[in-house]
Amino acid sequence: MFLNPRIKIPRILLIEDNLGDAQLIIEGIKENGREIHLDIFADGAEAMDFLHKKNSYPNAKLPNIILLDLNLPKKNGEILLKEIKSDPKLRHIPIIILTVSQAEEDILQCYTLYANCYIIKPFEITNLMIYLNQLIHFWFDIATLPKNKDMANE
Repeated sequence: MFLNPRIKIPRILLIEDNLGDAQLIIEGIKENGREIHLDIFADGAEAMDFLHKKNSYPNAKLPNIILLDLNLPKKNGEILLKEIKSDPKLRHIPIIILTVSQAEEDILQCYTLYANCYIIKPFEITNLMIYLNQLIHFWFDIATLPKNKDMANE
């Protein structure tokens, strides 16, 4: 297995309001067997505070990738996607939409707003684990991601 030397400990921001789905995603990421730092938020507004280092998050570190659900309280995933991709300090972060929506208009809208990937959550837990393993392998072993300024000393 490859290991990208540019990123010592990958950072993932998971934005998911469904506690059951979040637990499965966390389990799938941990099953990958590598050290990964995971920040988790259940609503879009708090996730934006984290990304902008506001309020309770002055020492937040930017993630290497964002896993984003579409159906979120306070700020839905499409609004969050648009805000992140419109922000020069954040737009470089790959955003993977991880949702149950199979609606063609959602898929098209997310890619129009510059999502890097759109994954429909599988109903089978085994498939979700496979998807997460492949996702981590692709983004942290195959793809070359830019180093975040936050990671200069890591």
